[in-house]
Amino acid sequence: METQDLRDAGLKVTLPRLKILEILEKQSDQDRHLTAEQVYKILLSEDEEIGLATVYRVLTQFEAAGLVCRHHFEGGNSVFELNKGLHHDHIMCVKCGRVDEFTDEVIEKRQKAIAKELGYELTDHSLYLYGFCADCKQSS
Repeated sequence: METQDLRDAGLKVTLPRLKILEILEKQSDQDRHLTAEQVYKILLSEDEEIGLATVYRVLTQFEAAGLVCRHHFEGGNSVFELNKGLHHDHIMCVKCGRVDEFTDEVIEKRQKAIAKELGYELTDHSLYLYGFCADCKQSS
C-alpha cells in the first residue's frame, strides 16, 4: 500500500498513519495479526513517539476505510491485519496464540449452501477454529 491508498480511503497522509501502515506491511505471513499494543511496542522500539491512543484511533480508521480487518479471537484482544482482498479463515492455538490462515473451497461451498437452505443471502462471514498447534501438542 502507498500514500495514495490512504488518500483513496479518504484519509489524510500523516506520519502516524504512514508508520502504522508500514508496520502492518512489514509483518511476515506468520506474524501478520497484531494487537494495537503490539503495534505500539514496535513503534517504541523504532523510537517513534506515537501514543497508544493514536494507534487505536488509526487502526479503527483503517478498519472503517477497509484497509485492515479486525478479528476478535476467543480469549484475546482484537487483532488487525492488512486487508489484501482475499478471503481466508483462521485457526488459532489456544496455548501459544499462534494464528494460521487457510482457504478451503469445500468449506466455502458448504457455508453458502447452508445459508441458501435457511433462506439467507450471505454478505460476509468469518470462520475461526481453535486447537493446539503441533509445537504445543508435542510439549504437552
